Amino acid sequence: MTRDRDARILRELVEAHGETFAEEAGITVSDTPQPLYRLLVLAVLLSARIRGSVAVATARALSTAGLRDPRRMAASAWQDRVDALGRGGYRRYDERTATQLGDGARLVTERWGGDLRRLRREADGDIPRLRELLQEVPGLGPAGADIFLREVQHVWPEVAPYLDAKALSGAERLGLPTDPDRLVALAGDTGPAVLAAALVRAAVDRKVAEEARAQAAA
Repeated sequence: MTRDRDARILRELVEAHGETFAEEAGITVSDTPQPLYRLLVLAVLLSARIRGSVAVATARALSTAGLRDPRRMAASAWQDRVDALGRGGYRRYDERTATQLGDGARLVTERWGGDLRRLRREADGDIPRLRELLQEVPGLGPAGADIFLREVQHVWPEVAPYLDAKALSGAERLGLPTDPDRLVALAGDTGPAVLAAALVRAAVDRKVAEEARAQAAA
């Protein structure tokens, strides 16, 4: 009975809140350079203490400004980056983040040839090492690395299942097990990236968790 209840809660949660943050930002994640870089930028934006909706809108604004790959980002004027961040509503951190995005783009270009698949190869399947390498990118701390890994596990299967502390806190709020393998089993056909995004939304918004539990009990 408990397993059935837990599965219903997850099903209701994913049905209502199963959009990944990359999807919300208009990024179709694939194992190719540009989507991976756009996901990296999104992770930088989401890791600041700012509303997720603002970070997502800002990722879209940077894309609209043509800053979709590290070479263009590195070549762009600092003020152009500040302006794009401002259009997305990212005003509190715009100047610092504009500098970080420029520095990060140069690092990605110079160290990995603008291709984050080379970073993946450097880690060679070692997920803690992959997480460490990601944190060499300016503006990307532990939380940002976790965001990137939660979303990229869809196309980097060796990462999966990646349910970090934030996702597991969502599971706890829902009254679900906090063991990643058990959660993946309960989720059935739901991919781990979608599962992780839904759990994070429950972690940051109590109402999301309460509604999923109520719908499952109905």
